[in-house]
Amino acid sequence: MLSKAKDLKGYKLNSLDGDIGSVQEFYFDDKYWTVRYLVANTGSWLTGKQVLISPFALVSIDREGKNIGIDLSKKQIEKSPALDTDKPISRQFEDDYYNYYAWPSYWAGPYDWESRPYNPGERERWGKFIQGDKAWNPHLRSTHAVTGYHIQAIDGEIGHVEDFIIDDDNWAIRYLVINTGNWWPGRKVLISPYWIDRISWTESKVYINHTRETIKQSPQYMDDVLPTRDFETRLHGHFNRQGYWMDELAVR
Repeated sequence: MLSKAKDLKGYKLNSLDGDIGSVQEFYFDDKYWTVRYLVANTGSWLTGKQVLISPFALVSIDREGKNIGIDLSKKQIEKSPALDTDKPISRQFEDDYYNYYAWPSYWAGPYDWESRPYNPGERERWGKFIQGDKAWNPHLRSTHAVTGYHIQAIDGEIGHVEDFIIDDDNWAIRYLVINTGNWWPGRKVLISPYWIDRISWTESKVYINHTRETIKQSPQYMDDVLPTRDFETRLHGHFNRQGYWMDELAVR
């Protein structure tokens, strides 16, 4: 199911023996555009330590109660490898983290999630097949850091990244929500990460290989309603792209 990152922010994280805090933001990799970690705001429980929860540990999402169930105990989380709040995530940390929980590393195979599809609570059907290289060293980005990046079309800027739409079946980022600002007041558009030409991390800018007019003519996105499959079909058709769901159906 699709969810906006900003809507998931603040959801309580329920471990096997009690709350550990709430969702603060997300880390995703900039190759597969898949969320790798939820960052937990633990309040005064674990000060000075950045608590990361992998989607491998997630077992349920209760949208009505705004809760996310975690298949870990508080003691497991407390004893997990430490990551200082002011330090970036290194591969060494990730190795230690995945070894600690005895999970397969997500970077070691041809799927978004290691060597096979993988899903919390339904661990046989996750992932979209991608020809991968096993030595890939991912660059993790936070949704907080990328929010505000400018979007550059072929013939000029169109706005900035305001939010992300995440598919919590496999934690793929399906769309960037673009606020068109002064160019097109009061309107927002959706751009798939797979339509991005390149990203300049030094310029804080996302480049897309479409004109402003093509983007302007795309189906109107209403911020208070999540995209339906009909809307997605029209959106992908407008940009002459096959829907991601077709690729995933072919894998399954």
